[in-house]
Amino acid sequence: MFNEMTMDDQVREPYRALVDWMEANGPEVLEQKRLEAETLFRKIGITFAVYGEGGDPERLIPFDLIPRIFTASEWRKLDRGVKQRARALNTFLYDVYHNAEIIKAGIIPADLVFKNDAFEPAVIGIDPPRKVYSHIVGVDIVRTGPEDFYVLEDNCRTPSGVSYMLENREIMMRMFPELFKNLRIEPVESYPDMLLKTLKSIAPPKCDREPNIVVLTPGAMNSAYYEHSFLADQMGVELVEGQDLFVSDDRVYMRTTRGPARVDVIYRRIDDAYIDPLCFRPDSVLGVPGLMNVYRSGGVAICSAPGAGVADDKAVYTYVPDMIRFYLGQEPILNNVPTWKCGKPDDMKYVLEHLGELVVKEVHGSGGYGMLVGPASTKAEQAAYAERIKADPGDFIAQPTLALSACPTFVESGIAPRHVDFRPFCLVGDDIRLTPGGLTRVALREGSLVVNSSQGGGVKDTWIMSD
Repeated sequence: MFNEMTMDDQVREPYRALVDWMEANGPEVLEQKRLEAETLFRKIGITFAVYGEGGDPERLIPFDLIPRIFTASEWRKLDRGVKQRARALNTFLYDVYHNAEIIKAGIIPADLVFKNDAFEPAVIGIDPPRKVYSHIVGVDIVRTGPEDFYVLEDNCRTPSGVSYMLENREIMMRMFPELFKNLRIEPVESYPDMLLKTLKSIAPPKCDREPNIVVLTPGAMNSAYYEHSFLADQMGVELVEGQDLFVSDDRVYMRTTRGPARVDVIYRRIDDAYIDPLCFRPDSVLGVPGLMNVYRSGGVAICSAPGAGVADDKAVYTYVPDMIRFYLGQEPILNNVPTWKCGKPDDMKYVLEHLGELVVKEVHGSGGYGMLVGPASTKAEQAAYAERIKADPGDFIAQPTLALSACPTFVESGIAPRHVDFRPFCLVGDDIRLTPGGLTRVALREGSLVVNSSQGGGVKDTWIMSD
């Protein structure tokens, strides 16, 4: 296991100033800061929701005070790799909804795309503004060594967590002003402005003025509602629900106290199936009837576009390096984690024989649900999971249990290493923009590899040091 703070019993250079501060102030001051930070989180209301476990679904996001730190050179590699990936994924999306050249070339199986639950036939032939389907790409990255970074998965629909990135930084600047004064830490507070600029840049063809932008939320019961309201507030745009919008004369309008206001760009935080009951699920009360007709006619832009989810399917993920080579003529800067596709008989045979060593996931799963972490599972759990794989092999992929890097984390017993991953948020519009930072998620339970907040994980601030 690579410890990001120490190597060969020596503190690594990016952590030197932080360690000096902690040694000078002691654990009592750190504990006091932790309590102050928790009070701020409660006061601000930084929460997420977990349903189905009983009790109050609103949970305070567990926040660790010790930041994760990347050097400028490490960030340059991540920046180039994430942007390369976002470019390839968007080119793939445009391709499969038009000429499907990558399928004709025999690089990706047709069934994997066209029979995928996330593929939306209603989107075929539509030209979204700037040919961009996924405007916010969240790339989950893990580290296994000083120079070794791997992409664990891509999130091309509505990746969440960016509000925690921003709030984590705000809290840290309050808690440790002297560190921010003395160290050259790249800022992240420009993200809302960058997001707004990206959304304005994808205004639809029929927009002949400064675009009116809204954030479309399913409502206060959604687990990420805090983020929806936070981002709308930070951008200075309206937060709306489906009932606040309506379609008339091939345009989308918002109901206001001053009468209807035309909407040009919708940053939707609603799944494809619910955005338009006339096109997708007819029982949806969350969406806007007729929205897709306006989208087709160029009267509104939707971020991210319906159908973008086919690019972040965990089986399609295995072909992203091939996409980069096919569309961009480049070698991947960030490698995939080696992956077995259970839909292939030989791969399934290997996975079933090595369940105790692998991490197995549903190809459409998210949030850490529906997965088997082999080394942490019982024989009975493995046997039950094997039956699920046999029943529908194509619904599962498997990956080796990587020795994820660990960062120092303030836990009950003191400071101890805990496994982490990293999600930067890449914005794609008239340009590809990446804030120098991201969401570091940490597995707070000792030995755990599951970092999802819904599964007991927490978050850290991420510091990118400038040269």
